[in-house]
Amino acid sequence: MFVVLLGMEPAPVAALRDALFDAYQTLMPRQRASAPAVIVAIDENTLETRGQWPWPRTVVAELISAIARAKPAAIGVDLLFVEPDRSAPGADAALADAVRAAPVVLGVAGLSHRDRRYPFPPQSVPVRMNAARELPLVSFDGHLQSRPEINRAAAGRGLISVDATDRVVRRVPLVARIGRVIVPALSAETLRVAIGAPPLRIEDRGGENVTVVLGDAAIPVQADGTMQVYFGPHDEDRFVAAEEVFSGRAAPDLFRDKLVLIGVTGLGLLDYQATPLGERIPGVEIHAQMLEQMFDGRFLRRPTRASWMEAALLACLGLLLVFVVPRARVWLSAAMVAGAVIALAAGGMLAFKAGILLNVAGPVLGALVVFGGVLAATYAEADRQRRLLREAQARVAGELEAARRIQMGLLPAPRTLFAGESRFGLEALLEPARTVGGDFYDCFMIDRHRLFFAVADVSGKGLPASLFMALAKSLLKSIALRADSPDPGTLFMRANAEISRDNPEALFVTAFAGILDLRTGALAFCNAGHEPPLVCLPGAKLEVLEHAGGPPLCVMEGYEYPTGHRTLVPGEWLCIVTDGVTEAMNPRRELYGAGRLRDVLERHRGDSPQALVAAVGEDVRAFAVGADQSDDVTLLCVRWNGGAAGPAPAGEDEIEDDLSIGLAVPTGR
Repeated sequence: MFVVLLGMEPAPVAALRDALFDAYQTLMPRQRASAPAVIVAIDENTLETRGQWPWPRTVVAELISAIARAKPAAIGVDLLFVEPDRSAPGADAALADAVRAAPVVLGVAGLSHRDRRYPFPPQSVPVRMNAARELPLVSFDGHLQSRPEINRAAAGRGLISVDATDRVVRRVPLVARIGRVIVPALSAETLRVAIGAPPLRIEDRGGENVTVVLGDAAIPVQADGTMQVYFGPHDEDRFVAAEEVFSGRAAPDLFRDKLVLIGVTGLGLLDYQATPLGERIPGVEIHAQMLEQMFDGRFLRRPTRASWMEAALLACLGLLLVFVVPRARVWLSAAMVAGAVIALAAGGMLAFKAGILLNVAGPVLGALVVFGGVLAATYAEADRQRRLLREAQARVAGELEAARRIQMGLLPAPRTLFAGESRFGLEALLEPARTVGGDFYDCFMIDRHRLFFAVADVSGKGLPASLFMALAKSLLKSIALRADSPDPGTLFMRANAEISRDNPEALFVTAFAGILDLRTGALAFCNAGHEPPLVCLPGAKLEVLEHAGGPPLCVMEGYEYPTGHRTLVPGEWLCIVTDGVTEAMNPRRELYGAGRLRDVLERHRGDSPQALVAAVGEDVRAFAVGADQSDDVTLLCVRWNGGAAGPAPAGEDEIEDDLSIGLAVPTGR
């Protein structure tokens, strides 16, 4: 929409355009390179001396004759003598004689209506037009001019009307129509009379490429015949007071071969016009500045279809911003817009110096509007995406929390499961590094006298590891409960085959499992690539429970895992951990290590499994305080107290029902 408005140039856009061109003139006013015109000013001092305006025509005739004696090239009179002079008989005739005796150009004022005193178009120099179209020249229905006897005596007649939209003179009709007659401006006609040029020619090359030819001078104008005036600052050196001419104080050489313009500058006569430079200058000085432009060749012109060229520039820039802003960082987009604004401003100023008027304010403002709009839309979309992401994160967090509850619910609670059991003590701890993890432990009674326990670590972390953990735990427990005479090596062989069957991501599991005969303390165990447990006899030092074992589950197909054996004595315990304990890191990225684990266990060697597990967990947390947990922390401690029978563990009557246990895993929605 803004592109179309810029191309059509409605009043607000035109006002913006004119304000920009005025700013260019203020920043880079035209400097006088020549002084072809001299203004004889009927100023305040002259009016005080010679009397108020209008003067008797004989006084004006005296002024013209005094100037003519200095042999100027031409005299342009920015005055009208419409009514007869009744101050003295023969006054009009005296003025007509003075006009006839010199190369004088009289003024013609265009009117929007016909004056009954001048029903016919004014007499004007013939104009030759080379055009395939009828130019849309500025037109006036009527006019005012000097009395016929004075007008007939003149060497030429020129238009003194200006185009002062919004009361600032920017363009002046160099040629205009009054009725069907083409009349040149006072400045152009004065120059034509001065050089004795043949009739004016208008060369039309289409669009805004129109030229008014005066002898060797080619003056570019717009299609409507207006000339864009390139103003210089008001300069008193252009003026000579009429009183100095009357009194003979003005040097004759001041007017020789010059273009002399006569006009009123007295403030009371209100012939002052505002310029783009913010000055108010006499109307006659505008014609003098136009003559200076013609002599210096300093012209301004607006190219054909310039507004649509500017609209196309805005469209290209807008499309670039629409493409770049949503994809680039804010600072990069802002830098690009700032660069484009600077480039457009510099381009507009360079074009102005070359005499081309380009309205870069439209594309600049349009680009800023597009940038603001796209940036706001991008922020709105980003905010919407953030809200959706927060909602999704909340859903995922809720689902992960549900998955955590499900996963932790898969793990047995030893204190509840073995409540009142006196033959052994068992405690376990699992703290996932994330909401869910891949470590697990298990403990249950195979029958009344045999305890199964295991600790395992699935490769990876998070949700994938937790899913595989649920599969591995369920299959391992199912195999242990189905076996006729289970031993850990055989269990691992079967688990290796079963778990590998449903393992598309090629995950693996390190595990340690043991079966403890509660009557004798006989321990059968197997290590599948796991951290070796630490064991402690009453009154002895800690030692590592070595075992040949084998690789992690799901690594080597058909591997035959050996079973190790050890007979525990009453009070002997063993502690199994995952690498999340020994490889826990503090903020300085130092490892917890096996040595620190042994120290904690040594200090609490005589405590219950519950106290041992709690002590290790607290020490690991104290060591890693301030650092993110890098891996799941899992440990299990079991101690054999002796062969005295205790109460059956909770749920033993339902152990056989565990054979039908299914795969329980957290699921996403």
